[in-house]
Amino acid sequence: MGAGKGLSRVLVPVNGSALDDDIVSLACEMVNHKKGTVWVLYVIEVARTLPLDAEVPIETARGEQVLQHLEALGKSKKCKLEGEILQARSAGPAIVQEAVDRDAELLITGTDYQEHYGSPTLGELVPYLLKRSPCRVLVYRGAQPAPVPASA
Repeated sequence: MGAGKGLSRVLVPVNGSALDDDIVSLACEMVNHKKGTVWVLYVIEVARTLPLDAEVPIETARGEQVLQHLEALGKSKKCKLEGEILQARSAGPAIVQEAVDRDAELLITGTDYQEHYGSPTLGELVPYLLKRSPCRVLVYRGAQPAPVPASA
C-alpha cells in the first residue's frame, strides 16, 4: 500500500472484545478511499469432542450479536462491511484460510494487553497469524492497564 492509496479487501477477525469497534473502524477508514470491502469474521472454536458442524446456540447467538453491532458501525461509517460466523477447530488456520479465499490485502487483528511472567505477550493467535497469513497483518494492541497503587 503506497502513500495515498487505499485498500479494497480487508479481513478483520473479531471476538466480541472491546477492541472490535476500534479495529473495524480502522478497517473502514482504510477501504473507504477505494470503496472496498471489510470482511468481519467471528470464529467459533468447536471442541474436538463435538462434530465440527455441531449446533452451539450460545456461541452462535453471541457471534450474531457481535456482527449485528459491527455491521451497524460499518453502516454509520458508510463502509461496505460483510460479516460471517465460521465454526472451526482452531481460529488461526480458519482466519488464514479466509484470507486466502478472499484474496485479502490486509488482515487487522486486535489483542488485549497481556503479560506472561511480567513481559508483554501477544498470546497464541497473533504470532500464528503473523507467521502464516498470506497478506500483510496489522496488530492493534489494547492499552496497558493502569497500574494498581500499592496499599499503604
